[in-house]
Parts: sequence; structure tokens; C-alpha cells
Amino acid sequence: MNALDAMELAKAALILVLTIAGPMLIASLIVGVAIGLFQALTQIQETTLTFVPKLLVIGCVMLLSLPMIGSAMSNFTAQLSARIVSG
Repeated sequence: MNALDAMELAKAALILVLTIAGPMLIASLIVGVAIGLFQALTQIQETTLTFVPKLLVIGCVMLLSLPMIGSAMSNFTAQLSARIVSG
């Protein structure tokens, strides 16, 4: 494996990580901003208020995106094993 192959593999791995974690991070960000806005408007300063909604939303997003995550990981594994076999 030369440096170019290593760079391509690292790029593919980073894209895979973004594909897997991206939807959950974006959902968490949106819920956090919405709850922060709600707290600012109502002047409720409870620090634990954000945990339960974020946990529920991340769980739902994870369940909805599991087929996409499985497909992405399967494709990456197939590409990686093809590279290993080829050389």
C-alpha cells in the first residue's frame, strides 16, 4: 500500500464516519437550539431539560437511519476487502 492508497482509504473512512454520525448530530443540534430558544423565551434555566428530548430524538433518528448506516458500512467493508484481495 502506497501513500495514495492510504489517503484514499482515510478519505473514505472519514466520509463513512460523517455518513453514520451526521444525521444524529444534526438532529441533536436542531433539538438543542430549539430547547435553548425555548429556555431563553420562557426564562427556564434548567440544565437537565435538554437531555431527555435529545436522547429521544437521537434514538428515533438512529432507528430511522439504521438501514442507511448498515448499507454504508457494508459498502465500505466490501471496498476494503476488495482492496486487500487485489493487492
